[in-house]
Amino acid sequence: MFPSKVSIMKRSIPFLLLLLTAFGSARATTWLVGASRTYTAPSKVSGLVKDGDTVAIDAGTYSEDVAHWTANNLLLMGVGGYAHLNANGTAFGGKAIWVIGGTNTTVMNIEFSNCSVPDNNGAGIRQEGVNLTVRHCSFHDNQEGILAGDNPTSDIVIEYSEFNHNGAGDGYSHNLYINHVRTLLFRFNWSHRAVVGHELKSRAYNNVILFNRLADEATGTASREIDLPNGGTAIIAGNEIEQGPAGQNFNIIGFGLEGFSNPTAHELYLINNTIVNDKGAGSFVNVQNGTALVKAYNNIFAGPGSILVGTPVSVDTSHNIYASVAAAGFVNPAAMDYHLTATAAAVNGGGDVGSVANYPMILDYEYVQPASSGPRTDPGGVDIGAHGYQAPAGVDFVRTGTEQLEVHPNPIVSTAMLSVRGAAPGSVVVIYNALGAEAMRIPVSGDAAVTLTRGQLAGGIYFAALMQHGVAAGGVRTIVVR
Repeated sequence: MFPSKVSIMKRSIPFLLLLLTAFGSARATTWLVGASRTYTAPSKVSGLVKDGDTVAIDAGTYSEDVAHWTANNLLLMGVGGYAHLNANGTAFGGKAIWVIGGTNTTVMNIEFSNCSVPDNNGAGIRQEGVNLTVRHCSFHDNQEGILAGDNPTSDIVIEYSEFNHNGAGDGYSHNLYINHVRTLLFRFNWSHRAVVGHELKSRAYNNVILFNRLADEATGTASREIDLPNGGTAIIAGNEIEQGPAGQNFNIIGFGLEGFSNPTAHELYLINNTIVNDKGAGSFVNVQNGTALVKAYNNIFAGPGSILVGTPVSVDTSHNIYASVAAAGFVNPAAMDYHLTATAAAVNGGGDVGSVANYPMILDYEYVQPASSGPRTDPGGVDIGAHGYQAPAGVDFVRTGTEQLEVHPNPIVSTAMLSVRGAAPGSVVVIYNALGAEAMRIPVSGDAAVTLTRGQLAGGIYFAALMQHGVAAGGVRTIVVR
């Protein structure tokens, strides 16, 4: 089994439990919004909410309702399905359907559509505050899905969300556009069919892009699937990435191509991705000359084109496959089913990744369509690409390793429980910050539970690894501290 793990909060956590634990059971006020409520639209309460409040919006369509949120620690959530904010060409302040100015805002179960403004930057969400979490949301047919402004102290988490057909067609607007923030964590999302712009554009100092599908599909006209124009530290792991025949550009991933202005090390890590070029030519990865490091392990590069364009200072590649789409061993590439067949060369063809940005890495999750997650299984060894081989029904493989590491609730806003199961004697949980520097070290053995408090770790994104004799034994878990 691949010896380390990067994974996410499990979507199977009951919805109510998630809310109560992640945001606390004692909130100041819960505002009920809906057609049959006292407050019939979100904008009716946006000027009334205070720090720590919840806004629960009944499922339904709210046409031309736009709002500005300025309170801190807000939970804005649809109830009973998506609350659909159909802007019909309107925007708050000429910016977005929702302009968010508060700190630590969480948005869940909201659908944002049809925002447009004269400057072509009409967004579903315009993030102007510090720290944003978006879960289980949909953004489509806006000029920008999410547009986040510069804030070097801000961390943005986007997960289990769909971005579809956003962009004004000018090449400067995108499915989502994150400016200079400290860290972007983008996981279990489906970003597809961007209109001329990029499926994901981020100037964040640190980008952690895990287990997503980013794709043009048959009709998308995106310029790139991932564009990280100012470099920084970028981890792109476990993703399905596809450039379609109508794509506007001839390279799929861009790194540092507008200059290395980010203050972090300019290192690009490509681990266990399936990258498919359905366009006639081009390149898979374009990096700025002088990129400090490109490390590419266990990737499938399927289709025509050069794997790497640009001259990094250091290149570390191992166990990658370059093949035609037809020969890559996919179950059904025409239907974008990139799981592996039993005879694919990628099965058992991978190798140990080792460390990524100074901490150990293993994948034990994978992307599940649409915008979801599931466990990854590599039954006979390390498989190459975004998916471990899935055996036919009735064939059961036992995964090696019994150690388990979980953190709940996550994000941490006050206290959380770090739980370990089956840790060998002498094990230790090491918590690293986004740059790979060690922040905490906690000795554990057997079944153990340790309380983490908000005061022990500064706000930010961390990775907790269960280590045994210096080797990752039970995985790495992503921790968000608010």
